[in-house]
Amino acid sequence: MFQRLAAELVGTFWLVLGGCGSAVFAATVVKDDHLLGIGFLGVSLAFGLTVLTGVYAFGTVSGGHFNPAVTLGAAIARRVEWAALPLYWIAQVIGGLIAGLVIYIIASGREGFEATGNMAANGYGAHSPNGYSMVAVLITEIVLTAMFLFVILGSTEDRAPKGFAGLSIGLTLTLIHLISIPISNTSVNPARSTGVAFFNGDGAPGQLWLFWVAPLVGAAIAGALYPVLFGTREHLAERPVREDALDQKRS
Repeated sequence: MFQRLAAELVGTFWLVLGGCGSAVFAATVVKDDHLLGIGFLGVSLAFGLTVLTGVYAFGTVSGGHFNPAVTLGAAIARRVEWAALPLYWIAQVIGGLIAGLVIYIIASGREGFEATGNMAANGYGAHSPNGYSMVAVLITEIVLTAMFLFVILGSTEDRAPKGFAGLSIGLTLTLIHLISIPISNTSVNPARSTGVAFFNGDGAPGQLWLFWVAPLVGAAIAGALYPVLFGTREHLAERPVREDALDQKRS
């Protein structure tokens, strides 16, 4: 368990450092009147790449959750034991907070940097990048987290091609950010939101509740529905045997 928690802490640290760090340091860079920043597309790719690399690096140790919502969905779908859930959550939040602190320390090294409102925090209403309402953000976070969990559960089950889960999950998180950065700055991960909210201030701590509730609700929906809609490991024996599997048996 110690190794699993260490993997979740380091993996979540990497996710928040890479994703939020790219937003703070590189999203908008202007030099000699030229815009050199990576923009929304670059930040979306950064989040996807952190998960992709993190899953391949630590997935064999802990499952590569790096996200309390993923752990909840996995527990409901019987992919991880319930006893591990609170321990995973603690490790993930600590990893996110350490990453937020590192980002804050580095960013403070630039003259004129003001952390308030500039730490890639999530928000709704006046704190949404494009002014989306609380209800709009709530729906967005629930739906996108649910879809994220569907992809994760489908990519990591016995029927999925082996070795491609990290790629599938990383690209899905990239797509999620391309959709929702303008809406909520994209959470779908309570540890990511918590990691920077208190350094950001400017209303982010007061709105943090939504970025716990919505991802957890979305993950719970997907975790409960996936086995019902698509079956479970126990149901594999009841499925028709594929022709290629029959050929292997005959050979």
